[in-house]
Amino acid sequence: MTPTRTRPAPRVRPHRTLAGDLALPLGAVGAALLVTALMLSGGTAHAPVALALFALLTVAVSLLARPVLLPAVVLVSWMFYDGFVLNQRSDLAFQPQDRTGLLVLLLAGVAGAGGAAAVRAVRRHPAR
Repeated sequence: MTPTRTRPAPRVRPHRTLAGDLALPLGAVGAALLVTALMLSGGTAHAPVALALFALLTVAVSLLARPVLLPAVVLVSWMFYDGFVLNQRSDLAFQPQDRTGLLVLLLAGVAGAGGAAAVRAVRRHPAR
């Protein structure tokens, strides 16, 4: 009688969650809904308010997303903001106000990812 071979159980990574994997697509849907709401309410005329709303959305998505997705989260958020709020014809440009929007959204993404990293560090090493 030969012994049966068993395979070891696959290693589960505790930091991989469904929210982390779906954060980018859900963030893109959130940005599309935000643009739609801004267009319907006439909020695209107020670019600073729209930028603040996009920054909040970027922070929220960055909190959930895996850190490696941070550039994509920021880029998707900026493309919706620049294409539909600033230029309003889905044209992307790189004028001074477009660069300012990219910088603000990049800082918002870094703040969200930094906050998520701090929470993960506290969970891994609780105070004694």
